Amino acid sequence: MIVYIFNFLDRQIVNILAEPIARDLKLSDTQLGLMTGLAFALLYTILGLPLARYADKPASNRGKLIAVALATWSVMTALCGMAQNFVQLLLARIGVGVGEAGCTPAAHSLIADKVSPEKRPGAMAFYAMGIPIGTLLGSLIGGQLADTVGWRNAFLVVGLPGILLAFVAWILIRDEDRPERIVAPEQHAQSVRSAMWASIRQIWISIRELMKLKAYVLLLFAASFCPFLAYGKATWVTIFFQRTHQLSPGEVGLWHGTASGIAAVFGTWLGGWLANRFGSVDRRHVVTAPAIGMVLAVPLAILAFVQSDWRIAVALLLLPSIFNAFYYGPVYSSVQGLVPLHQRAMASALLLFGQNLIGLGLGPLFFGILSDWLKPEYGSESVRYVLYGAALLGLIPAVLFWIARPHLHAELDKH
Repeated sequence: MIVYIFNFLDRQIVNILAEPIARDLKLSDTQLGLMTGLAFALLYTILGLPLARYADKPASNRGKLIAVALATWSVMTALCGMAQNFVQLLLARIGVGVGEAGCTPAAHSLIADKVSPEKRPGAMAFYAMGIPIGTLLGSLIGGQLADTVGWRNAFLVVGLPGILLAFVAWILIRDEDRPERIVAPEQHAQSVRSAMWASIRQIWISIRELMKLKAYVLLLFAASFCPFLAYGKATWVTIFFQRTHQLSPGEVGLWHGTASGIAAVFGTWLGGWLANRFGSVDRRHVVTAPAIGMVLAVPLAILAFVQSDWRIAVALLLLPSIFNAFYYGPVYSSVQGLVPLHQRAMASALLLFGQNLIGLGLGPLFFGILSDWLKPEYGSESVRYVLYGAALLGLIPAVLFWIARPHLHAELDKH
């Protein structure tokens, strides 16, 4: 979880720094969306699949893989602060994505091996708390640093400590006695064959097998659309408070970043608890809370973006932040429970492929293009209208989660 906090701290700090970067480098909203989203997500998603195949190999050490990934993305985060133009910043962000591609598939597979199926939603939710905690710290620390030492030094300050943590992770994250190494000989042989070095054919075969699972497909699409909205809103809500309400990056990080971050941490924990509590009785209820929460978040978010007082807007966004975080633990744990041992990292990587290519890659970019399109008519208020649409789109994953419920009951934990 600590490594995952650094993962999202380095990934998301760019959101609170986006407006100062745009002013300094003279970027359009479309360029901001490209820099905060697609530049990071493209190689992150592509490399995630072969690195997941490597993590699934019984002889691989997933702890060492995570440590190397952490060192790589930390160095590239620091290099973001040295960029002198848009292209250099774009390349550094791509480097951050390359490093982070090696973390979560290996971590999910490792956690799934260590935790029993009935406790897996809570364990995955605990790991996933790195997302809101890292995002919170990115907003809080990044905003304060932007106000005091500038956006360039902010990247250096948050990037360099990750290199030291990588040495700690190399020593402390252990990966002995993998289940694949102690199963029956014929099962072991099958695991070895299916976990060989990635090739296009092997990856395609794995994807084809995963796409036969109705519950997995529905969760894949639902969980891909959630970050499309979450990452898009994370970037443009911070810009909204700076442009529309005239707050500094430090003020946005302190008030909105802290409030929404704490709310998301609680929502992530609560989503895992609800899945453990009610999903153990009826597997359909593993994703009932995310479905209902997404619906409840819509009117509250729209009401927040209407406000002229930023304090009321920050307060109104607390509940949507809680509700929208319900899905982390239930989805990640369900994916691990839908597939056999030798496909766990691959199943996680494909989920992350959809989440990050569609969500992180296209979410900020789509809303940035939309903001530029609306600017001639609405000026700096274009971001407000973009966020109205983003809130309404939350109904799509809500419906998908609801449809997935009976399929989870039929397919979950059958391996």
